[in-house]
Amino acid sequence: MKFSEKWLREWVNPAIDSDALAEQLSMAGLEVDDLLPVADEFSGVVVGEVVECGPHPDADKLQVTKVEAGTGELLDIVCGAPNCRKGLKVAVAVVGAVLPGDFKIKKAKLRGQPSHGMLCSFKELGLIDEHEGIIELPENAPVGTDYREYLGLNDVTVDIDLTPNRGDCLSIRGIAREVGVLNQLPVNEPEIAPVSVSSDTQKAIHLDAASDCPRYLGRVIEGINLDAKSPIWMTERLRRSGIRSIDPVVDVTNYVLLELGHPLHAFDLDTLSGDIHVRHAKQGEKLTLLDEQEVSLDDDVLVIADEDKALAMAGVYGGKASGVTAATQNIFLESAFFAPEAILGKARRFGLHTDASHRYERGVDPALQRQAMERATALLVDICGGKVGPIVEAVNEAELPQRSKVELRAARLAKVLGTSIDAKKVTDILTRLGLTIVEQDATRWVIQAPSYRFDIAIEEDVIEEVARVYGYNTIQAAAPAAQLRMSEHREAQLSRHQLVDAMVMRGYQEAITYSFVDPKHQALLFNDIAALTLPNPISVDMSSMRVSLWPGLLGAVAHNQKRQQSMLAFVETGLRFVPDDSEASGVKQTPVIAGVRYGKAHQEHWSDGDRQVDFYDIKGDVEALLARTGRAAEFRFVADQHDALHPGQTAAVYLGSQKVGVVGAIHPKFEKALGLNGRAYVFELDLTLVSQRHIAQAQAVSKYPAIRRDLAVIVDANIAAGEVLASLENVGVKQLVSLNLFDVYRGEGVPEGRQSLALSVTLQDNERTLEEQDINNIMATLINTLQAEFDATLRDS
Repeated sequence: MKFSEKWLREWVNPAIDSDALAEQLSMAGLEVDDLLPVADEFSGVVVGEVVECGPHPDADKLQVTKVEAGTGELLDIVCGAPNCRKGLKVAVAVVGAVLPGDFKIKKAKLRGQPSHGMLCSFKELGLIDEHEGIIELPENAPVGTDYREYLGLNDVTVDIDLTPNRGDCLSIRGIAREVGVLNQLPVNEPEIAPVSVSSDTQKAIHLDAASDCPRYLGRVIEGINLDAKSPIWMTERLRRSGIRSIDPVVDVTNYVLLELGHPLHAFDLDTLSGDIHVRHAKQGEKLTLLDEQEVSLDDDVLVIADEDKALAMAGVYGGKASGVTAATQNIFLESAFFAPEAILGKARRFGLHTDASHRYERGVDPALQRQAMERATALLVDICGGKVGPIVEAVNEAELPQRSKVELRAARLAKVLGTSIDAKKVTDILTRLGLTIVEQDATRWVIQAPSYRFDIAIEEDVIEEVARVYGYNTIQAAAPAAQLRMSEHREAQLSRHQLVDAMVMRGYQEAITYSFVDPKHQALLFNDIAALTLPNPISVDMSSMRVSLWPGLLGAVAHNQKRQQSMLAFVETGLRFVPDDSEASGVKQTPVIAGVRYGKAHQEHWSDGDRQVDFYDIKGDVEALLARTGRAAEFRFVADQHDALHPGQTAAVYLGSQKVGVVGAIHPKFEKALGLNGRAYVFELDLTLVSQRHIAQAQAVSKYPAIRRDLAVIVDANIAAGEVLASLENVGVKQLVSLNLFDVYRGEGVPEGRQSLALSVTLQDNERTLEEQDINNIMATLINTLQAEFDATLRDS
């Protein structure tokens, strides 16, 4: 909210400067965003009067004037404004004046006529951007007075950013109350007396939706003169609050909105038919708004209507058909309380945001309607004249908000604030805030908030009020006293972050997908598992609980493929949900880590071309992940079958005899249905089974040389090389420090149905140098093991 500091100081005037006032408001929870001067810098501009005004002899659009500016002589000034006329009070920049932009006024000649000054417009003085001619001042403006002093332009606009709960501060009155409380000063509110009724004309009002509008006031004012001008003090206050002057009726309603915080609306009385009804719109009912936008209303939108049609969206926007125009002579003035829940979100639904909806959504004082009506009536009659009808009020007391009693405990106050405040001080703060103390003793206060403090409902609200008025800066900072205990951390336990980091280091990106998946896609991959179906899903394609992380990851791949991404690798940890009657909840929740790869194995490079990722790439990723456990030798990959995976590119991962997970390529028949464009490779491992790490044991590094021997054996072609390596590792030869498969050969020189496996064996002893006989004995042991277990023979060449 923006407002003039001088306007505020007419209500309450603390002995502090602008910056201190802004700091005080901010520390009280009313954050000041900015302090801006209300006018650009200029000097030498005074109030003048046009004594003579005639056409320029050599220019059709110019006028030659003589202006009295209090200098002792009439000034000859050439002016091009169409509204310049004899007797007009104007703003005159005399010779020597400096206008915004460092524009200096000098004696000049315009088309041969002398001009010793300039008649100024609002734009030329940097007050508003529009240029509609020179400034027209009231007839009683004193000639010769400095224009800045006359309008009080040595002022600042305060811009406050309010939290939604402080709707009571969306007015000068509300902010003045706050400043008065903070500085222990009384607030000088303007006296608002009832306006004398001079007409019997009135409109009956019916509350057809009393729960949304429990109070509605209306008044007829006849014979107003809209040719009258709003007083300059009013238009200036509006301008400094960011509101443009339009006509007296709109200006007055806007002024009361800023002054008291209560929205008002005026209808053209002659466009209304019969009584006024506050009702809900009919579904699809049309309304053309003041901005000429036609909207189709829903049946939960509250409207103001007559007997025939909707006139306005209640608390949001007026209708064009009943709007006040230049031809309006009679108006129906509205002042109502609308429940915040009835207005909330309605403006946003139709792409609107008005000052009225902004306040009604946050709440207005339910006891302020009559006072706002009287204030607006008095201002309107003073400006436009007219005959005033009686106020007609329709009210449903049972539906009006009731302020409940709230208990504040001294012990709770001290505990929350971390300091004890004297009971007399607390009582003083509560009283200054306008809170009624219903009961009080040594340990507690029972208070009731005034109607305008609708944000105070629970004890914590009262504590907040006491704290901010007492002053956050005056509450001593104290370090929290707490005993900290080191959390238990098992070195042998790998966290999910460590496992994810291992994959990120290999080029994966961590993904987070929904636990709800498309049942159609999930059924394709896991047709043998009956997944849980949600009774109230977010959408149809998110109605099934995932039994694997693959559907979400594959959906992410398909999404990125459509955006021309040719190299994708995602990893995710999370729960899979498999129905299980043996579980207490009926579902088994298993933490897993899963990943997917698609596209190029590496960025395109001259040394490797643009090779596509294959089964061995993702298998290598899984092996790297398992290596983090320090137990890589205990895991083995076994050819397997899975309904979702390619039958020739699928492997189960085992830890001993326990199945840990699976890795493989998505079956080609599912690619199109899943939205995939090309082969994707996936893995999924039970997180609990791969999170146990072997703790490395330090031991001395052998100072004796290592010996390498190569061994080529011929075994059946259906024997996996991994089985051969595992068998040799389990022989029990302690000098065997490294074993590597470096070649597999099938072809000429090897019998059909057999294969040649070439192995490198590295031997080393920690206590001595191995002699040739030792090496031969070890190699013989290895060869005998292979012959016994796999019927292996040495390859001759």
